[in-house]
Amino acid sequence: MKRLVLGIGNPIIGDDGVGFRVIEALEADPPPGDVALTASDVSGFAILDFIMDYDEVVIVDAIQTVNGRAGDIYRLALDDFRVTKHTPSAHDVDLPTALEIGKILNMRLPGKISIVAIEISDAYEFSNDLTLPVRAAVPLAARMVKEILAESRD
Repeated sequence: MKRLVLGIGNPIIGDDGVGFRVIEALEADPPPGDVALTASDVSGFAILDFIMDYDEVVIVDAIQTVNGRAGDIYRLALDDFRVTKHTPSAHDVDLPTALEIGKILNMRLPGKISIVAIEISDAYEFSNDLTLPVRAAVPLAARMVKEILAESRD
């Protein structure tokens, strides 16, 4: 089974780079088995190029919710997102919409996609550093990724 952990974000915009930091934590203490670890600032349709031909993908990214606290960690599934099926730009396509279009195009997409999302409070401040609550969430999110991967090995 081909598996991928994809950390998404922008490492020079502070907490938005948390996906990169979780990948770094997993590189330092890798999950068991053959798992590819990749970090990128990918979005929109471009994400399909990264996940195509994998059987299982865990995506790690920052999230901002209405009542969340910085450092909160959520395990999400695709069903937790609403498919918009409309967009003003191909660069602004959300994950469920990109996957829907990938299926229409008969792309070989993962059978299982999980999302580990870390709550952030600011996605606009330029910085190479994470805030303390988000930094503290990195090892916990890495552990959650390993737990998700372990479920498919059992």
